[in-house]
Amino acid sequence: MTTPHYIDGRWVEGQGSDCIAVFDPSLGQPFAELISASTAQVDQAVAAARQALPAWKRTSAAERATCLRGFATQLGQRREALIALQMQNNGKPRHEVEIDLDDAIATFNYYADLAEQLPQKNRDVALAAPGFSARTRLEPVGVVGLIVPWNFPLVTSAWKLAPALAAGCTVVLKPSEVTPLIEQAYGQIADALGLPAGVLNIVNGKAETGAALSNHNGLDKLSFTGSNGVGSQVMRSAAEHCRPVTLELGGKSAILVFDDCDPDQAVDWIVAGITWNAGQMCSATSRLLVQGGIADILLPRLQAALEKFRVGNPLTEEVDMGPLTSQAQWHKVAGYFDVAREEGLHCLTGGQVVDREGWFVSPTLYTDVPTDSRLWTEEIFGPVLCSRRFSSEEEAISLANDSRFGLVATVCSSDLVRAERVADALEVGHVWINSIQAVFVETSWGGTKGSGIGRELGPWGLSSYQSVKHVTRCLG
Repeated sequence: MTTPHYIDGRWVEGQGSDCIAVFDPSLGQPFAELISASTAQVDQAVAAARQALPAWKRTSAAERATCLRGFATQLGQRREALIALQMQNNGKPRHEVEIDLDDAIATFNYYADLAEQLPQKNRDVALAAPGFSARTRLEPVGVVGLIVPWNFPLVTSAWKLAPALAAGCTVVLKPSEVTPLIEQAYGQIADALGLPAGVLNIVNGKAETGAALSNHNGLDKLSFTGSNGVGSQVMRSAAEHCRPVTLELGGKSAILVFDDCDPDQAVDWIVAGITWNAGQMCSATSRLLVQGGIADILLPRLQAALEKFRVGNPLTEEVDMGPLTSQAQWHKVAGYFDVAREEGLHCLTGGQVVDREGWFVSPTLYTDVPTDSRLWTEEIFGPVLCSRRFSSEEEAISLANDSRFGLVATVCSSDLVRAERVADALEVGHVWINSIQAVFVETSWGGTKGSGIGRELGPWGLSSYQSVKHVTRCLG
């Protein structure tokens, strides 16, 4: 890892002050290290993107679509290596990693199709006033900074990189220091495809590198996915420069289970919503709202399902859930177990770290959790589920909406009319009905309230990297 940064079409050594150790969370041991990019190297990456912008924005939609399909094809060709790396660095089971990779491939193919469907740059606009003509243009917003998290590397970057390139933007990508290796595949693919130098730049580093990028006056837009704390800093920086920003932040999402729901199906949806990626998802449905008539049937089955979960090293064992990805996250989740004991919460199962090497915790279920509990209100980012009972539809909606977050929700009911009605009443960006959290590139992703600003995926993801220009001409 002597040249981990991709700047202006070249792999270069890090010149920063941080040495980044890359860990296998199943063992709690490092397996690689790299030197971070310096502030000067961030400057170089932004300058390279700026220099490449005029030529890249002039490329045709067909050329950009070909490039994006090349990314999709190359990801597929690197499939086994990328799967192995993500299992080792993230601790995800193989079936989860395969879905992540397929999602990234689908994203590049989708935006290739969308790029080809883009309207002509000039579109006439009908005016009520005589004597004038008008046209509208969709143009790339310019040079964009992309800062992505560690819980879904490769995927989150695809969600940003593909539409940005499709729109004609040039980019500087900053991966998480926890998972800095897998995003290097994008630089390798850029080399293989002959992508013009400077169109894609990758700088690795910790907070100092991220701050240098988010504060850089050479950016025209910044897109960030991560914690609310860092997101607030990114937003302040955007305000200083008066530039657009997309923020995909935290969540404390609810899953609502009504009396008429099949309890076994509900258990499957609940378990998937809290244990996928060991609960390290902004969309984790970590608040379970269960109607009183089904609670005594549902909760024991849910407990049994969680206790059957196989937790271990996905590289050496058949597992349902791997470790938490970092030691810091392991300490954070363990701290919430301490808070639960201090608050006197009733733990039906779990509530402890696993006594083995690596950063493992047990899938956990607390019942009858007060709405003022820290575990009910704060994002934990682990496989920790808190439940409460409700009596009426109105109460369920009120409890679900009583949160400073508004990312996603799930509704479980055999009464589809009610399920759709409840979905419409929930103050979130995405709702699933009787389903696991299936995310499709054609749909939007993003939330309300403290869960962020803007939308990714679908046509909304592309439009966030475009600016609108109108040209009005007097005909006299």
